[in-house]
Amino acid sequence: MANDWNIGKKKGKGIVKEIEKAILVSVIFGNQTEEKAKEYLDELEFLALTAGAETVKRFTQKLPHPESRYYVRKGKMLEIKEYIETHEDITLIIFDDDLSGKQVSLLEEELKIKILDRSNLILDIFAGRAQTAQAKAQVELAQMQYMLPRLRGLWTHLERQRGGIGMRGPGETEIETDRRIIRDKISLLQKKLQKIDKQNMTRRKQRGEMIRVSLVGYTNVGKSTLMNVLSKSDVFAEDKLFATLDTTVRKVVFETMPFLLSDTVGFIRKLPHHLVESFKSTLDEVKESDIILHVVDIAHPQYEDHIAAVNKTLMGLDVLEKPTLYIFNKIDQYRKINYDDLLEDEMKETIERELKENLEHNLNQPNIFISALKKEGLAELRAKMTEMIKEGYEKRYPYQVKTW
Repeated sequence: MANDWNIGKKKGKGIVKEIEKAILVSVIFGNQTEEKAKEYLDELEFLALTAGAETVKRFTQKLPHPESRYYVRKGKMLEIKEYIETHEDITLIIFDDDLSGKQVSLLEEELKIKILDRSNLILDIFAGRAQTAQAKAQVELAQMQYMLPRLRGLWTHLERQRGGIGMRGPGETEIETDRRIIRDKISLLQKKLQKIDKQNMTRRKQRGEMIRVSLVGYTNVGKSTLMNVLSKSDVFAEDKLFATLDTTVRKVVFETMPFLLSDTVGFIRKLPHHLVESFKSTLDEVKESDIILHVVDIAHPQYEDHIAAVNKTLMGLDVLEKPTLYIFNKIDQYRKINYDDLLEDEMKETIERELKENLEHNLNQPNIFISALKKEGLAELRAKMTEMIKEGYEKRYPYQVKTW
């Protein structure tokens, strides 16, 4: 049966699977460059590692657009097939873009191996990470929405060979039945999430008049580590993608001044649309926040693309105009990668000062360089946050002297 891979199947807590050997496949098309395609494949490899798969080979092909049958041209598909036949330990092929149900069926028929696309892989990771009722419902909703247009081929063993009058096979009936079941399930999950949203809204109202601060950023930039440092709590943090799915809120006090600090799910490029829609309710915390702390991994070579990807999502939430502080994390790793051992400290300080000024000019927002892991730059961060929170309270209560 095509595409029946028990998405999100777990053994105990989190994803516990045997390490699978995987091949990654990408098509370079449109305005995409080879360099950009390599970046996407690097990210896909990290996603595969997070899900429990080791990448052993990459295949890329430059085309005007992905082919309708095999995503790649037949010659490249046969090259992949030959490689699989000579490497029997390979159990999985992951494509960097979404595949149709027809493409999955044809590829599985030709290659005789498990086929996943980027969305399917991300859904598998999310399914393993989901802990709360809300996160589980959101992931299940995204899975149902992903499966609905891909039911084609699941019942081909029941179809007749020819179409036309009098040739309607039972397969079509089975697919329609499955579609109805999935649509009903989607409707139930949406109602369940609406109920959870109402509960969350009531909970947010009960938090009183405190200023709310939200940590946002690309996945794996260190948001949860920073949350732990600032709030002195124990939020789960790991050097893998999507370690945090559920929004975590903690009450924090700076200089006897309380505020609410929330940690949200990380963003990623090429994030499936239905997954973004499913997690809109989780991001309500960002919509209702007063201050946004945009955390960026300054050591990542594509950090500017990461900022753009996050800002695109924030624009969709209509929160880009909120007071924002860019926190460039992992400055210790940036120095390790970019500085020569013989470089003088004075020159390092000049480089960082100019970088900071350029970023502030380009982003039109203040920024701070820190290392959450090494606890570097945190005093400056706390001072800046305190200043912004005080301004927030003064703006909210202009005629009232707030004492805590």
